[in-house]
Amino acid sequence: MLAVVFTLLLLGACEKVNRLAQAPTIYVEKGSYPESEVPEYLRTVSPDILFVTDRRAVTTREGKMNFSHERSPAMAFGRIEVNLAPGWSWSDLLQEQSANRNRMPAIVTGDAETLVQFSPTPLPFELKNGVARPLPSALAPYQEQKRAFQRRVSAELKRANRRDVVIFIHGFNNGFDDGVTTLANIWHSTGRIGVPIVYSWPADSSGLFGYFTDRESGEFSIFHLKEFLRALSSVTELERIHLIAHSRGTDVATSALRELVIAERAAGRDPRRSLKLDTLILAAPDLDFGVVCQRLIAEQFGPAFGQIIVYMNSKDGALGLSQTLMAGLRFGRISSENLGESERVIFKRIQNVNFIEVEQVRGQSGHAYFRENPAVLSDIALALRTGALPGSSERPLTRIDGNFWQLRKDYPLQVQ
Repeated sequence: MLAVVFTLLLLGACEKVNRLAQAPTIYVEKGSYPESEVPEYLRTVSPDILFVTDRRAVTTREGKMNFSHERSPAMAFGRIEVNLAPGWSWSDLLQEQSANRNRMPAIVTGDAETLVQFSPTPLPFELKNGVARPLPSALAPYQEQKRAFQRRVSAELKRANRRDVVIFIHGFNNGFDDGVTTLANIWHSTGRIGVPIVYSWPADSSGLFGYFTDRESGEFSIFHLKEFLRALSSVTELERIHLIAHSRGTDVATSALRELVIAERAAGRDPRRSLKLDTLILAAPDLDFGVVCQRLIAEQFGPAFGQIIVYMNSKDGALGLSQTLMAGLRFGRISSENLGESERVIFKRIQNVNFIEVEQVRGQSGHAYFRENPAVLSDIALALRTGALPGSSERPLTRIDGNFWQLRKDYPLQVQ
């Protein structure tokens, strides 16, 4: 068992890719990046990425402000500059988006700047008639902190090309910078639509049992993620939320979203409208398949979103090891062949959930394909930019069976 855990840690470490991703196939095909749709202030090699985190703030040995794997009871909202290609100009970057180089430059992050420091939770409270209520003296500053966060997001949305927010939630063994650089790659690949925000939970624990420590930290972070999404969805200017989660981050994301959806329905509201949830992307989800069926599908989780996209690789080595440890089929490794007849009937009835089997992925464990594979990045970009479903002219995926699709290595060039 210890050997398996150690191997899992090594594979997780190998999956950290802090380089500019290769150009998505769609831009190589067209020979150009959609520069005309990018606002003038975003035509830079060093854009700002916003973040919300409940990691503990630290100063690195180099004197850089950053966040560790340790937990903080208080959320921080801020910004960080991300240099996608040091030494390149904006025109150099555009030129590379119509090329097909294998080796891309390393991404460099600057100091993390906290714009709003939230109060620690839980807020001090008192019991009245069996009901716990936050003390007014604690609640008032917390509400003002939320308003300050909303004002900044509102200002960013007003000058963006779309009133959308693209959120990324990283997985196990990812440090703060890993999540930031991954979102920078994905957001740049979409044509820089809307406002990018990383939600960074306290992962990247060291030691032999870091995977299990990270799992517990994910549970710790669920309350803060719900607070962030509630505050975000209340921003008047916001029209759509696109949420991308990877690996163990899919458990953090779906747990928080499930609780929010239940609460909205209990209050008589339609979560699709009140929470402004448009696209949910689960990339290589490290979730138990049986739990997904019972807690998400049986509870009608899907209708709360415009569409849900699940990227899968049946040969995902990291999820294979997770499957050995947790003794349950991982959602990110299933294929249409894994389903029994009753499960096939259930999945065919879910109209807005689609399962994308990724062909010929790269990497030692095939776990990081969503952020470095040009075909996958193309499909993410097309889904977020157009809102199209698989099989449409905008997203010409190859149908396998029902709502299972194959994404070929040269997608969307090859259509069958």
